[in-house]
Amino acid sequence: MKTKLLIFTLLLAICYSCGDDPVPKPKGFLRLDYPPAEYEEIALNLPFTFEKNTLAERIKNIKVDSKNQTYGIDIHYPTLKGTIYLTYIKVNEDNLIPLIRDSQNLTQEHTQKADAIESNLYSNNDHKVYGMFYEVGGNAASQSQFYVTDSVNHFLNGSLYFYAKPNFDSILPAADYLKKDIKHIMETLRWN
Repeated sequence: MKTKLLIFTLLLAICYSCGDDPVPKPKGFLRLDYPPAEYEEIALNLPFTFEKNTLAERIKNIKVDSKNQTYGIDIHYPTLKGTIYLTYIKVNEDNLIPLIRDSQNLTQEHTQKADAIESNLYSNNDHKVYGMFYEVGGNAASQSQFYVTDSVNHFLNGSLYFYAKPNFDSILPAADYLKKDIKHIMETLRWN
C-alpha cells in the first residue's frame, strides 16, 4: 500500500509539475515619447517667415547665394537625430516649371527603396501658398518632402533626413513627429 501511495504521489507530482512549454519573450520596442510641439515664429531677414518647433536648435547658419537669390536653411533636431533642409529660390519667368519638376524628380528618386509615396496637394489662397507634400514609406533616405510656391516670385522646397541608415521601423516615431512639423511650416509660411 505504501508503494502504491508513493507511485500515486509521484505520478500526481509529475502531472502537476508539467506545464506549458517555455516560450521566449517577444521582441520589445522602444517607447519614444516626444514633448508636445511648441512653435515660435522665425523671421531671419529672408523672403519668407514661418514657425518652427522649439525642440529644434536655433537656426544658426543660413547659406546665401545673393547672385541667384537662393537661401539654404537647416533646421536641426539633435534629440531626434534629424534635419529638415529648406531651400528657397527666387522665381523668374523661366525657372518655375523646372523647379517644380526638380522637386518632383527628387522625390521619385526614392522609389527604389520606398514602399510607397503618398502625395498631398496643399493650397492656402489667403497667403498665396501652393504646393505638394510627399510622404515616403519604407527604407528611403528621406521620409518627407515638400515644395511650396506663390507661382510668381517665391519657391521653397524641403526634405527631412535622419543621421542614420534608413530603417523605417526604427525612425517611424520621429518621422511622424517631424512630418507634423513640416506641415506646420507649410501652414505658417508667409511670403515677404
